[in-house]
Amino acid sequence: MPTQVCCNTEKRWRYQAPVPLNNGLLMTLYVGLRAPNIWQNTLSEPEPEFQEHIFTGAQGVPIYGLVAIPPNATKTIIGTYGITGDLEDQWFLRIMARKAYAQGFAVVIFDWRAHGKTAELSPTLTSDGLYEGEDFVRIAAAAKKLGCPAPIWFTAFSLGGLLALWGIKAAQSIAQWGPDLDLSPDEIGGCAVICPALESLRSLQYLVKAPIGKYLEKAITRKLKSLLSQLQHYHPNSFDANAAQRVHSIWSFDQEMIIPRLGLNSVEEYYSLTSGLYLLPKLKKPTLILYAADDPLFDPTLVPDVEAACEANPAIKLMMTQQGGHVGYISSPSCQQAFQDTDRWWAWNRVLEWCQ
Repeated sequence: MPTQVCCNTEKRWRYQAPVPLNNGLLMTLYVGLRAPNIWQNTLSEPEPEFQEHIFTGAQGVPIYGLVAIPPNATKTIIGTYGITGDLEDQWFLRIMARKAYAQGFAVVIFDWRAHGKTAELSPTLTSDGLYEGEDFVRIAAAAKKLGCPAPIWFTAFSLGGLLALWGIKAAQSIAQWGPDLDLSPDEIGGCAVICPALESLRSLQYLVKAPIGKYLEKAITRKLKSLLSQLQHYHPNSFDANAAQRVHSIWSFDQEMIIPRLGLNSVEEYYSLTSGLYLLPKLKKPTLILYAADDPLFDPTLVPDVEAACEANPAIKLMMTQQGGHVGYISSPSCQQAFQDTDRWWAWNRVLEWCQ
């Protein structure tokens, strides 16, 4: 079974994908194309009975979310998803919600800025953590008032994982910027993220040059253009009607839509300001990072840098695996048996163990 030493732990973490998903690209394609159609057949836990709630994030931005509180809940987990999508189609997040609720977590999941029903409520665009970190904390404060108990944990995957890390950074200084929230830093337990986007500039440069990566980048760009079209439909007076025609890549989306609204000078400046790799040394709360060395969306040269950054911070536990792809981590039967998991969703099982 492939083994990779995990930073800041005495235990060796082992993960093994089933053949042929032991290839990062194949795992990623499977999770993107096949798993959405069969995931419900892999779980025994039912869907929680969610209640809709409109939270208020940083800058007063309304954020749409779903809340479920089981009887005798003892902790809370707050989560969101990656670069595109919404709560209706983010099945991977729904897996976490089902499993967490069954284990006694109060669960809050939400459409982050410019996504899903949050996009209907506000034309505010994304900022890759500059404001979404505070969003996480303000959602936590509101969830507490709704009856969600501490400790409160943040989770997400892919680009959402970066936002959750920014949430932990924001939670560490609540006393300075949010004394009115009735939420103390001690009530935030920590964070657990899967395949977080930790260095956008290097990974995007890698992606557009890689033989297969450029097709993945084009697929993400199409989804971003669809997202922009929805925003223009909901808020026709807030966007340049011709903006979508000028978007032909992830980079150009950020150049056209994000940079002007944040008052920044360049995409490079934006990526530098939001980089999770440079954020990691500043985190002080318990943080779990699951990261696959064969993730086809991220520059493979980031692996030693991620390991070094996590090794230098005792608050972070890194589970670096040889396999897993991007937000995949479907485990083989032998891997499930080794970890005594009841299902194939290895990453969420480790996340919930950590938050327990």
